[in-house]
Amino acid sequence: MIRKTVTNATEALLGIKDNMTLMLGGFGLCGIPENAIAELVKLNNTGLTCISNNAGVDDFGLGLLLQKRQIKKMISSYVGENDEFERQMLSGELDVELIPQGTLAERCKAAQGGFPAFYTPAGYGTEVAEGKETREFNGKMYVLEKAFKADFAFVKAWKGDEAGNLIFKGTARNFNPCMCGAAKITVAEVEELVPAGTLDPDHIHVPGIFVQRIFQGDHYEKRIEQRTVRTKQQ
Repeated sequence: MIRKTVTNATEALLGIKDNMTLMLGGFGLCGIPENAIAELVKLNNTGLTCISNNAGVDDFGLGLLLQKRQIKKMISSYVGENDEFERQMLSGELDVELIPQGTLAERCKAAQGGFPAFYTPAGYGTEVAEGKETREFNGKMYVLEKAFKADFAFVKAWKGDEAGNLIFKGTARNFNPCMCGAAKITVAEVEELVPAGTLDPDHIHVPGIFVQRIFQGDHYEKRIEQRTVRTKQQ
């Protein structure tokens, strides 16, 4: 039995260097790899390119890396909750590539599946398509989008086993599954790590073949990005 477990985030992130391209799962603050991000902050690597749907908030998630100027470029879809991100982007300190959300997911999936590129109608006729190949299919125009190339992918799962098989819970099943196997090395942190063979095969969302390192994380804050409650009716 192949065991892919490592002791902690420190061991899981061995090999991280300056100027690497990293994928980070999660949607908003839901399902983000909190332990991996905390370790990246400690490592203090710079010049990083981060592929993530969001850029965290000012004091949590990828916002912690932005505070320390560790990120050179953000490739994202939605970045509206981070004031420091906005400041760095408008000042020219941060290179930003905004991508339609579906295209971001599909570029991850293309890398995961070994496809170099794909055509999508999203973005045709806009700035998104500038400088890219376009082609007509059945009377409709499409834009050629290339698969991502990343050195590491960091994902967060609810439960995993020693062989790297993963189960995601609720909304955390967002960008995490499609980033598994989409980089040279995929690191999965899980809330519960169990022996291989323990998980019901029918419940596994991502098979271990897409994961190179797995560890049990701890001290998850699981913050809520925007808490909205209904006012009490009078």
